[in-house]
Amino acid sequence: MDPAAPWTGLGDIRVWEAQKSINKRYANVAVDYVPAPENGKTGWSTVFSLTQGLQWELGISPTVRSFGTGTFNAVKSRNKMPDQEPLQSGSNFFRLYNAALWCKGYAGARSELIWDSQSDASFHQLYADAGLGGLADPGKVWPHVCRAMFRMDQFKKIPQGSDTTRQIQQWLNRRYVADVGIPAMILVPCDGWYSRDVMAGFLMGLQYELGIPAADATGNFGPKTQAALKSVGSGSLTGNLRYLFRAACYFNSPTYSASGSAIYYSASDIGTDAATDSHVEWLLAFQKFSQIPATGKNDYATWAQLLVSMGDADRPATGCDCITEITSARGAALKAAGYQIVGRYLDENVAPSDPKYLGKALKPNEPQTILNAGLRFFPIFQYGGRSAAGFSYDIGRSHASIAHDKATGFRIPSGTCIYFAVDYDALDEDVDSNILPYFRGVRDALQDKGAKYRHCVYGSRNICTRVSKEAGAKWSFVSGMSWGFSGNMGFPMPENWAFNQIKEFTFSGGGVSFGLDNDVWRTGSDPGVSKLD
Repeated sequence: MDPAAPWTGLGDIRVWEAQKSINKRYANVAVDYVPAPENGKTGWSTVFSLTQGLQWELGISPTVRSFGTGTFNAVKSRNKMPDQEPLQSGSNFFRLYNAALWCKGYAGARSELIWDSQSDASFHQLYADAGLGGLADPGKVWPHVCRAMFRMDQFKKIPQGSDTTRQIQQWLNRRYVADVGIPAMILVPCDGWYSRDVMAGFLMGLQYELGIPAADATGNFGPKTQAALKSVGSGSLTGNLRYLFRAACYFNSPTYSASGSAIYYSASDIGTDAATDSHVEWLLAFQKFSQIPATGKNDYATWAQLLVSMGDADRPATGCDCITEITSARGAALKAAGYQIVGRYLDENVAPSDPKYLGKALKPNEPQTILNAGLRFFPIFQYGGRSAAGFSYDIGRSHASIAHDKATGFRIPSGTCIYFAVDYDALDEDVDSNILPYFRGVRDALQDKGAKYRHCVYGSRNICTRVSKEAGAKWSFVSGMSWGFSGNMGFPMPENWAFNQIKEFTFSGGGVSFGLDNDVWRTGSDPGVSKLD
């Protein structure tokens, strides 16, 4: 690059230089190398190219666009931190480490093929930002830090991040990566935002504190973890286990009072063993808002509700939904089993001859059959809805028009809420580009039809919250049993939740058997349909 030439790009000149440099070095030598975009912008494409360059220097061929176990072990076996590299033989490693620093927002060396005081200071700052500053043996966690350098995880607080969340993240890294050394755990981001990766690390740490061996800590909310929460986790909490419980409370903040007022968990309660008034007040409010027993204690139902979006999947539920016609026999069986309301689909967008046909739409006279059984019902609308391509403003208008006509045809009364489904793990960029325009189209079309019906939303916690706040959905139907969705991790329950879908199973009773989803129906929320026009 001509230093006299002005920089006119939209990205970062140092990132651009790094992209140019690694492409020149590896494009023609590293097997299966994919060039980084030369645009001055950090992103996964650039990070993956850096990873492939690192693999080549480590002797891994062909290279792959992932920092997996093989790369981690190769870094560990080589056992050389940047400041331990010989000047000459380490120059290409310096190229990569400096590029990784620049891409992560830290200053690399003044020249890409050296390791100087500037890059070394940034490197130590990264350690500190990850919660690993001052370790007696920083080399022990070097493979973890190296992996973090070659990922998009952030270790500086992002604008919407929380200082308290960042402190918890740093504590998780120090405790469970550096000190305990849980094998499956990677460094969690320290950006102040509770995300999927943070939740995975949090669960691994919790498993260890519950008595599960470090080698068996996977971050999966499975039978062993559930059993440990019911025993050890439901007893008196002190030390690290108490800290994790209260951190989980903080991550689920705010919760809401019966009047709808937001109640925030006090950060000062995380680091104390005292049963402070503010801790108990928040916990009771959270339990009531979540519609679990209000004990004010760290019982299993509360742990589960704090940790995963379905909570205790085996708790009683008075709501349900299904793709199966509710006949008189099925309705009677559901009523006898304690159900009060059932969700049913207004329509299906594939023909009976299509292999994907489910027969899930309401059948003629079925609404009256449901009511005759002493049940209520709530209408759901879903045409696909399993990728961003299924959502746009125009599609939303079309779907709302169909839903209106179908609901009217079934004599569903005015004011009824129709739940339009987002049945995949939509990320925020999808919400911005597709989901919100779709729901604005739904809203506008229903308005044009005379505002007979209200639009509501089915989806992850994040989807429900954003659509409700930004596109005016009246009630939320949370896809809680999809607890692995990123939109269900690190997001509190929507303030306007009406149903939480917690378990899929085969219902059997009264001489009938069919597939059913259990839905916790929130008291005082959407009343559903109790009569027809």
